[in-house]
Amino acid sequence: MKKRMPQLEFSRPLQVDRVPKLGSTEKLSADPEELKALARRFKIPALHALTAEIRATPWRGGGMKLEGHITADMEQVSVVSLEPFRETVSVPLARYFLPHGAVVDNEQEDDADPIDNGWIDLGEVVAETLALDLDPYPRKPGEAFPGHVEDDGEDAKVPSPFAALAAKKDT
Repeated sequence: MKKRMPQLEFSRPLQVDRVPKLGSTEKLSADPEELKALARRFKIPALHALTAEIRATPWRGGGMKLEGHITADMEQVSVVSLEPFRETVSVPLARYFLPHGAVVDNEQEDDADPIDNGWIDLGEVVAETLALDLDPYPRKPGEAFPGHVEDDGEDAKVPSPFAALAAKKDT
């Protein structure tokens, strides 16, 4: 029985040996169907736009360095009010790839992903990077849990236990 490969929602393959020595800039944009599929994957109500600009540069004799940024316009649900809200996020991207079996010399290279049969899927790199950057507990701007320890509002200020001692000292 053949193992089926998962269908990627946002696939933009890049053939590693076709990238010039000085590198190339790749611009990606998800279409409406890809946006819907990615929203389901990320478990968010909607993904309105997803773009990325990536600089691909040959690295370490057969490897590839990807640097750039991702911009996503999305709808999320606030964990405080349970209301949907829209926000635009900008996420930096930095990933390294090495061919299978490459010798790893340092910590940076230890984090390198494998190149799959001479290809890197830039769309999947973008999707993974964005997924890892999503806030697991999104809040609408300005929302907070009233009286909660993390609240920065005036209600959250608790008098110091030394305030009573300071008052006695003055008398």
